[in-house]
This record gives sequence, structure tokens and C-alpha cells, in this order.
Amino acid sequence: MAENGSNWKEALKSETTFKDFITNYFKEHQELSGSYDIPSYYEHYTVRLDSHDGLVITLVTGVNQAGKNESTALPFKQTEKMSIEDFRKLILHKKFADQNMSLADVFQVVAGVPDSDDQ
Repeated sequence: MAENGSNWKEALKSETTFKDFITNYFKEHQELSGSYDIPSYYEHYTVRLDSHDGLVITLVTGVNQAGKNESTALPFKQTEKMSIEDFRKLILHKKFADQNMSLADVFQVVAGVPDSDDQ
């Protein structure tokens, strides 16, 4: 994900600047997506910007079934809506900006997707 280094961290300092940064980001990237997948479990998330709802985070989770005769459980889909300012406050509160994280990493944490390095 190209995001001009830590510009998002600079933008955090101002509500207006951060809103402009996020709006411009999603003009260039229709959505941000990621996933976490291990043999028994998976999670996929997408984040998009909606003019009415702000950030819309969709998380799909499911269980990977092994074997030919086992029925596959239906995936669970969850959608959360968050204003850009609430997202900025969450980042500031959780101190993500103080850590060596990309904006994609922050979205991944907000979506609740484990880090693939934590397997």
C-alpha cells in the first residue's frame, strides 16, 4: 500500500487535515482490503469510504473445514461504520501513531484481524 511514508501520522494532528487525507486516500484506492488465513480459520476485511456513513469496515470470518464429507460452515459477515473523526480519535487513543505501523496495519487492527506474524 503506497501511502507516502508516515504522512497519515502527520495528518492525525488536525481533524480537518486527517479527514482530507482519508478522503483523498479513498479517492485513489476505492477500498482497502486484507486477510488472515490459517488452516482452520480465516478473516477477510475491506474498508471503504461512504459519503453518509464515513468509514465502513466489513469483516468476514469463517472456519476452514477439512475433509470431503464435512459440511462447510457459513461465513459470518459483520459491518461496522465509523466516522473519520472517531477513527482519528481511536488511533490517537490507542497510540498507533507512536508505533511503527502503516495505515493498513491500523485498519487491520481496527477490523480485528490478527497479525499474520502472530500465528
